This record gives sequence, C-alpha cells and structure tokens, in this order.
Amino acid sequence: MASMGKKQKQVAATLMLALVVLAAAPGGARAACQASQLAVCASAILSGAKPSGECCGNLRAQQGCFCQYAKDPNYGQYIRSPHARDTLHSCGLAVPHC
Repeated sequence: MASMGKKQKQVAATLMLALVVLAAAPGGARAACQASQLAVCASAILSGAKPSGECCGNLRAQQGCFCQYAKDPNYGQYIRSPHARDTLHSCGLAVPHC
C-alpha cells in the first residue's frame, strides 16, 4: 500500500474491516462463507491490479457467497465495482447475477 493515496488507504482499510466484521458476526455468514478470505484481493478490487493466485483461489472457494457479500451494505459497493468484475474475469470466474 506504499504507493496508494490517503483515500485509497482509507477505502482499503474500510473494506478489510468490513470483511473481518462480517466474518466474525455470529450467524452473519454461512460456515462456508468467510468474507475475510477476500481481503487478499483488496488491491485488485480497489485499484484494478492483477489478482494474485491466492486471490483467485480464494474467490473460487467463496464463489457461492458473492451475492450474499454484494447485498451487505458494509462492502457491497466494492463487490459490485468494475474492478471486482475485472478481477473475477482475470481469475476465469463468471460475474454472478444476483
């Protein structure tokens, strides 16, 4: 995050915090849905950077949860963003239609 501007750092921190909060919320997510697994994709989702292999693997594992994440008011805007779509495409995954 060294080259990120102050606003991008704040957005990244907000996204990661929201992911952790949802993952920790009792009954907030199905056992298989672990939003914290998407934190590794933050740079790709926020800036359009190329997703890492770990990011793509985590997206594949969480694919069935995307609509649930997109509906969450804490970070749905990030999940529905153009960079998130680009990240999914880069990982060879289809954009869900929720």
